[in-house]
Order: sequence, then C-alpha cells, then structure tokens
Amino acid sequence: MAKANVTFEDINITVSVPAGTRVIEVSEKVGAGITYGCREGDCGTCIMKVTDGWQHLTEPSVLEDKVLRENMAGKHNRLACQAQILGGNISVKPA
Repeated sequence: MAKANVTFEDINITVSVPAGTRVIEVSEKVGAGITYGCREGDCGTCIMKVTDGWQHLTEPSVLEDKVLRENMAGKHNRLACQAQILGGNISVKPA
C-alpha cells in the first residue's frame, strides 16, 4: 500500500500514513490543532490550509466544495474530514 508523509505545521510533526487515510484521522492521533465537529463534511469546522502537496489529496466532493464556498475558504483550503491522502508529501495547518 502506498504511503504518504503528512506534516502538521502547527505542531511541527511529520508522520507516515497509508494512502486512503483522511487527514482528520491523523490530526486527531498526533494532537494537531485541526478541530472538528460533525466529521461528515457538513459543519465546516475542520477547515485546514494545505500549504504543500495539494495534488496528493483527493479532489473535493460536491458537498465539500459547497461547504468551503459557504465558509469563504481560500483556494488551498480543504475539510480535513473529507480530504483523503493519496501519497507523496503533504503539509497542512489549521485555517
């Protein structure tokens, strides 16, 4: 199974995770500062900024796009509960 390295800039930790993992799952395990509410992509609480490796995440779903627009999120913001890791190196921080 493919692996990826995810860096949480707010706590300066990089972890290796299997492809297919959602960012929120990793964030929760390492104690990063990405907070969450529903974990289903509805509330928008877990908006994060992807500072590197945007292309190594799944494309946003229609629901995620809608929630990001409603929250006036920036171009490289994603919902940590919806973004699945595909591989490569990714850096994120709370938005």
